[in-house]
Parts: sequence; structure tokens; C-alpha cells
Amino acid sequence: MTCFYDELKNEDVQLRLNSIKKLSTIALALGVERTKSELIPFLTETIYDEDEVLLALAEQLGNFINLVGGGEFAHCLLPPLETLAAVEETVVRDKAVASLRAVAEHHSPQALEEHFVPLVQRLAGGDWFTSRTSACGLFSVCYPRVSAVVKAELRQHFCSLCQDDTPMVRRAAAYKLGEFAKVVEIEYVKSDLIPIFVFLAKDDQDSVRLLAAEACAVVASLLAPEDMEQHVMPTVRARAGDTSWRVRYMVADKFVELQQAVGPELARTDLAQIFQALLKDSEAEVRAAAAGKVKDFCMNLDKAHQEHIIMTMILPQIKDLVCDANQHVKSALASVIMGLSPIVGRQNTIEHLLPLFLTQLKDECPEVRLNIISNLECVNEVIGIQQLVQSLLPAIVELAEDTKWRVRLAIIEHMPLLAGQLGQEFFDEKLTSLCMSWLVDHVYAIREAATLNLKKLVEQYGPQWAENNVIPKVLNMSHEQNYLHRMTYLFCINVLSEVCGKDITTRVLLPTVLSMADDNVANVRFNVAKTLQIMAKYLDPAVIQPQVKPVLEKLNVDPDVDVKYFASEAIAGIAG
Repeated sequence: MTCFYDELKNEDVQLRLNSIKKLSTIALALGVERTKSELIPFLTETIYDEDEVLLALAEQLGNFINLVGGGEFAHCLLPPLETLAAVEETVVRDKAVASLRAVAEHHSPQALEEHFVPLVQRLAGGDWFTSRTSACGLFSVCYPRVSAVVKAELRQHFCSLCQDDTPMVRRAAAYKLGEFAKVVEIEYVKSDLIPIFVFLAKDDQDSVRLLAAEACAVVASLLAPEDMEQHVMPTVRARAGDTSWRVRYMVADKFVELQQAVGPELARTDLAQIFQALLKDSEAEVRAAAAGKVKDFCMNLDKAHQEHIIMTMILPQIKDLVCDANQHVKSALASVIMGLSPIVGRQNTIEHLLPLFLTQLKDECPEVRLNIISNLECVNEVIGIQQLVQSLLPAIVELAEDTKWRVRLAIIEHMPLLAGQLGQEFFDEKLTSLCMSWLVDHVYAIREAATLNLKKLVEQYGPQWAENNVIPKVLNMSHEQNYLHRMTYLFCINVLSEVCGKDITTRVLLPTVLSMADDNVANVRFNVAKTLQIMAKYLDPAVIQPQVKPVLEKLNVDPDVDVKYFASEAIAGIAG
């Protein structure tokens, strides 16, 4: 073990890091008593400079409960973790706090008061802001299980941290305010934490105010309806109109949670106006955050006033956002706007929303068009998709030919959904050829996605549809001059065999695959072997011996080593 301790003190950083990662193994070898009496004190006294070593140590110690004898002795892990919770590097402190929170769960109430709470108090009163920021994350894990006197002390320490001179500490306290409020008795939430919440929400640092804004929903959820108007709503109104766009963004981002916390009455009388203002905010980031919440906000409105609020307060703002100058705003709105159809009903959808959908389907930004197409099922349920078909097809074609391959990939992934909604006749006429064109795309990921798309389409429309509409076009690819296209053909056969049934696979697909065993490109030949192995389970057993095995045996003596390998694998796979 001396050798191990020497490694932990070695100048070689990698050696120390490897030793730290073996701590659990070493502790098991030492046994419980020596781990407590030797290893933990050694780790506490040995100061490391390298962040990666400290991070690994902080992570390891959180899993040491059983190695020190269980929860009864969990307190012996606190000294090294306390040191780590005060270091300069943020990620190390965060990991140390996470480990301290895990260790706290194993303390008895008595051990919490005797060992853990003093640690929290020491960190909270530390000279350096680093220890005080770490303390903020520890109050909520010990507060519920300590005595009333200790609880009062913890509340006092937390309130002091909320008023700390250092912005980083106030920021950490504001971040943990909602979590701490959840475990504090309601009377002390009102008397101690609400004033602190209001204080933080008016902080001169916008990074503190936005975290206080984030806590609004949690604080509101703890209060009775009559207390919300007095304690929460003034802060919500102030922060929704904050001079910092980052604070307004946070209000918009947490708006639905806030709406659910304050209840339908305040949502109708107050929040609807605030949300309306956020939708027309001067900053695009705020508008985008609010636009992304339109569907959920409208869905959670009181049913008795839902349609009126949407049509008079929300819809006018949506009409402006559809033509917003910022593409992120339009994209965020496009991802949710279709969801309004089931809420407002058929007549309002046709009269008010349909023109907006059509405008977005012609938008210059591909993400906007894609988001509309991705959510077609919502409008299809209400008015049917035929209302959109004339604008839908050009949008699909443009996306299918977009220069960005990720956009093409996204539209491919939505083809099965469109197939179900547009119907087989329309799909055959307008989109089948498009699906086939992706099979010869210059990007491999597109070709791969296109083959999987064919499988899903056959699952939806059936094997007979595949034999009439897809397989003839796929078979033509076996004669393409580009060997990559011939390989794509084989990939298509791999997936089509699964869904086309034994008859079509044996009668239509197999002959072409067998003929490709003489291809002049080795990559094609060994993919023939792989394809035959995959197809075997979907073939009529009567053709395996006379047709498939002779071809595989021929490939098994191919001059190319890879072809021979995959042929032998296929022979063994089919035999097994």
C-alpha cells in the first residue's frame, strides 16, 4: 500500500489520475477500518493542483459510503469533500457538492446536526466566495431532517448568502432558492424567503435577476392563490419588462411552468397580457422563446375563456411573428403553431390559421417549412390535409433538394408520416419518384436513410404496392455504372426482404442479387454475400440449396480476401 500512496504523491499527473481512479479497488483491499483511519485522512491532507485529478477524486468519494462502513460512518468522507468544495475550479466544486449531497442522504438526523450542518456553516462563512457558492447547494438536503433550532440557523445562513457582497454567491443562492423553498415550511417561506426572493429579483446584476425569475414558478406553486397576487405577480410583471433581455428571455422560457403554478384565474387576468407583450418583445431571442410556448400556453388556458384569449390576444401577435425578420423566431413558431388547430377548432383553423400555414410553407427558411411539415398531423385531425396539398408539395420538393444534407435527411424521416396523411394515390403520383431519387444521393447518410424510408413505406402500403411501384425502380439500380448505386441496391434488398414476404423476395429480388455475384467490384461482391445471408431467412427454403449455396461457394474461392471472408461467414450463418 505504500507504493499506492507514493503514486498518489507522484509528480506525474497521469499516474496520480490513474491512482485516483483506482481508489475504490484500493479501499476494498485496505478494508473498512484502514480506509477510515488511513486513506481518507491521507486524501484530506494531500493537496493536488491539477483540476482533472481533483475532479476524479470528488467523483470517487461520492461512491465511498459502503467502503467506509455504511451510513453510520458517512461523516468521515466530509473533510476531503469540504476541501474540494472550496477549490477554485467550478467543475470540481460542482462535483464535490454533488458528492456531498449524496453522502448527506446517508446521515442520520443526529449525524446531520453533528457533522454535516457545521460543514455547511463553515462553507457559508468562508473567506473565499468559492466555498460560499458551494454552500448554497447543500441547504436543501439537510434542512428537512434537522431540529427547529438548527433549521432557523440554516435559514439565516441562506438569507445571508442571498445578500452576499459577491455577485457569484448571490447567483448561486438565487439558483438554489426554488429548491430550498420546496423544503421550507410555508410560514417561513412567506416570512423569510419571499422577501429574499423579491430582493434578488431586483438585484443590480441581470445574471442574478434572471435566476430569481426562474424561481418564480416554484415559489408561486408553494403559495395559496390569495398570496400569489401579493408576493409573486409584482415580481413577474417587473421581470417581464426588465431592462435586460436575458431576464425577459428567462420569463418567457419558464412561462408555462409559471402559468401552471399561478392557476387559471391569474393566467387569464394577468399572464395573458404579459405573454402578449413577450411575443412582441424588441429582442428576437425573447420572441423566439415566447413563440415556442404558444401551443402549451394556449392549451393550459381556462376552457371557458380559451378561445376568446387566443383569438383576441394571441392570434394577432402570431400573424406578425409569421413574417418576423428573424428566422429563429419563425422556426420556433412553426414548430408549435399547428398544435393550435385542435384548440381553436375547424372553423377558426380554416379562417385564421390556414393562411398562416400556407405562408410558412413558402418561407425562405428551410427550418420553417420543415417544422410545419413535421407537425401536419395536428391540422390533419381537424380539417384534413387536402387544404394544404397545393402548397405542401412545392415545399416538400424544395426541402428534398436542399443543399444542406441534414435538411434532406429530416424530410426523408418525415416521409412515412406524410404517406399516411396524403394517401397512397397522391403519394404514388407526386412523391414516390422523389423517394427513389434519394437512393442515389451523393451523401451516404441520405442513401442509408432512403433505404430505411422504403422499408417503412412498404410496411404502410403493403408488399403488393412495393412490387408494383418500388421494386422495379430498385431493380434498375443493379445495372447502374456507379458501383455505389449498385451497393445501395443491395442495401435496399436487405431491408425490403424483411417486409415484402417470402414470395416476392424469392421470386423477384433473389435472381438479381445472384446475378451480381459476378460484379467486377469486390465491394459489391462481398455485399452480395452479406445480402444473401440476410435474405436467407426470408427465402423459400427450396431455393437455398440449388441457387444460393452454389453462388456463395463460388464467392468463397474469390481472389479477394474480403469477399472470401464474407462468403464463408454467410455459408456458416445459413448452415447454422
